[in-house]
Amino acid sequence: MKQYFFVLLMVVSWWNGAKAQSGKSHQLTLQESIDMASDSSLQSFRLKNLYMANYWQYRSFRAARLPSLNLNLVPVQYNREFTKRYDPDNNIDVYRVQQSFYTSGNISINQNLDWTGGTFFIDSELGYFRNFGQAAFSQYSSVPLRIGYIQRLMGFNPFKWEKKVEPLKFEKAKKQYLYEKEGIAEDVIELFFGLALAQAEFDMARDNVSSSDTLFLMGQERFKIAAISQADMLTLKLDAVNARNTLKNSEIELQRSTFSLGNYLNMGRQERLTVVLPQRPMHIDIPVEQALSLAAENNPDYLTNRQEIMEAEREVERTQREAAFQASLSASAGFNQVDPTFAGAYRNPLQQNLVSVGLTIPILDWGVRKGRVNMARNNLNVAKISTQQREQSLEQDIMVTVSDFGVQQDMVNSAEEALELAVAAFQATKQRFMIGKSDINSLTLSLNRQKEAQKNYIASLKNYWKCYFRIRKLTLFDFHTGESLSYLFDQLHR
Repeated sequence: MKQYFFVLLMVVSWWNGAKAQSGKSHQLTLQESIDMASDSSLQSFRLKNLYMANYWQYRSFRAARLPSLNLNLVPVQYNREFTKRYDPDNNIDVYRVQQSFYTSGNISINQNLDWTGGTFFIDSELGYFRNFGQAAFSQYSSVPLRIGYIQRLMGFNPFKWEKKVEPLKFEKAKKQYLYEKEGIAEDVIELFFGLALAQAEFDMARDNVSSSDTLFLMGQERFKIAAISQADMLTLKLDAVNARNTLKNSEIELQRSTFSLGNYLNMGRQERLTVVLPQRPMHIDIPVEQALSLAAENNPDYLTNRQEIMEAEREVERTQREAAFQASLSASAGFNQVDPTFAGAYRNPLQQNLVSVGLTIPILDWGVRKGRVNMARNNLNVAKISTQQREQSLEQDIMVTVSDFGVQQDMVNSAEEALELAVAAFQATKQRFMIGKSDINSLTLSLNRQKEAQKNYIASLKNYWKCYFRIRKLTLFDFHTGESLSYLFDQLHR
């Protein structure tokens, strides 16, 4: 009786301590864990910074389409040197000292034109020159107004391709951000249900310690009256010892799983976590054709393929343009004036016109330009074939995942039913053993079936939610609200 009282006191004390600790724990549901990871995890911070880098790159592209105002200055330019000059009196070249000072400023407005690839500008300029020495003099040079245009004729137009590629890159960056956030949800599900399984095994191990101790004490009393054999008695004692060892191992696994989830959620290390298993999920019917259509519309991999082909096409056009002759046009019209005084430099300005046409004609390059064009065309063909292969692989992944999701919905129902049956069977076998109508082997087998059913139920829930969030990741679509994640993101950040 003293041994029985000691064991009972130990179990009750341990149970009260466990309850006291559990009262301090932080309970988390699956959705709360996903929301915390999406908002506070280190991975989410990384994704946000990657997205913002792409966002500012796109803002820079948009800003480059607007007129730019530039101020170009030469604050100080001082020159003192010997320079060669011709002496007409003696018909010889002589070296003379030249000393001068120069300063200038130019302010301009520039506008790039996407459809032509040229640059239109308006500017104004003022310069001051001072020469020292025997022939000292000063001059102001002004260009009150000048309007001009610079254009590459028959050349490659980078502005046109930037207008095509940059918006696509930004849209891809946004959807890649959402895609990676759904990847965070997949990671959380793995850690969440890992903790749920460790928590369930710890609870079962704790209950098993209590049950094993109780059965061992009962076995001792029944052994005294020869109701059970010595082999059964030793088996009960072994079960009690194994139960304590299992409890210690499960506690270590519980701590490891708790730390893994808390660390991923960027929570304090000292905070205890308790996860709450989600209820049986509602049935969702996702047709394969709908999933494929949504993926083609939202998945960033499709945008990556489009970008790769578009950049390959851009390279083909660039090499083709550069393989032909190059021509450039520069034209400007305005006014200028030179005068020893500042006011005179702006008085009665003269008209200034400038037209320049440049040509570069390849005559012999031993096939260098032709080779570049062919290489660009081959790279374009490779890009088209590679993107087609990736799209086929992605479509196969979507079809398999959707099919697996349908199976997992049925598996959850079956696993839940099996768990209920296993629990009921163990309780019935335990009661039969306590009244002597069942042996120890039947009890052990029934307990193992309950443990296996508990593991299968948690695993089925995990597989269901992993499949669901993988489909969300592949399609970027919320099947509960019926809205695309991209649309919800735009509504939240507009």
